[in-house]
Amino acid sequence: MVDNTHIKQALQAVIKTMMDRVLNKVLLKEPFSPETHRAAKPLYAALVPDEIFKSAHFERRFVTPFGDVWEQLAVVVAQESLGFAKKGHKISGTVPQGRLQRITEILSNLEHHNKGKGEERVRPDWKSELDYVMAASGEPIPVPVVCDVYVEDRKNDLSYAFELKAPMPNSDQTKVSKEKILKLYAMEPRIVTAAYYALPYNPYGTRENYGWSHPARWFNMKKDETVLIGNEFWEKVGGAGTYEALISAVNEIAPEYKARIYRELLGIEPPEDNELQLL
Repeated sequence: MVDNTHIKQALQAVIKTMMDRVLNKVLLKEPFSPETHRAAKPLYAALVPDEIFKSAHFERRFVTPFGDVWEQLAVVVAQESLGFAKKGHKISGTVPQGRLQRITEILSNLEHHNKGKGEERVRPDWKSELDYVMAASGEPIPVPVVCDVYVEDRKNDLSYAFELKAPMPNSDQTKVSKEKILKLYAMEPRIVTAAYYALPYNPYGTRENYGWSHPARWFNMKKDETVLIGNEFWEKVGGAGTYEALISAVNEIAPEYKARIYRELLGIEPPEDNELQLL
């Protein structure tokens, strides 16, 4: 059984590095300048306190790096638990031409429908789509696929590719991910054991309640077995208890960073419940 203490420590190292980098940037390298803000946006500055825009200045520099951090967190978890993981891994194989044609057909059908004829939009169904692709053949065509996260379970000789996206991804991102995953399954011989479309957490609580519409154009987010959301993803890369280890890792270091942001960025003392507002 994996020692989740090691996983938690590895997760904290990644999060601390990211937070220290962000704080160094907003406090030292690119601090918010009230004078510059007032000169650039005098109307805004006259109507809204500087502290609001100082918070926005911080938010932009915090949110942007987090997409990459999810991948880093997944990599350290998989390395600790399974043996090997890598971001941005290129997988090169061959796909029969007929399968490539069917992948293009599936994506086109999901994207377009003839409104003039009153046709209903085609709904995604991973199993039937994959069966349809795999039934085709043809000349082998070289196909490279770069996956967000690649993992090898070296104890059990298994390998996984993940398209890891923010919990509320856009439609174009998801289309590209679905094409990649279908190509990975269509390779002959298949190189990875399985490939998944994964979200690091679920803002809707349960999978049954997941309601963001954009990825639902390409996947049945509630039923497709190639979709992993929240705890399902973390257990796949780290085993049972990994999601809880992630939550614990964040909660242990959150009060320290929140207190620093209150004091060093906003110039105020943190509220008394600073340690209660956790995951």
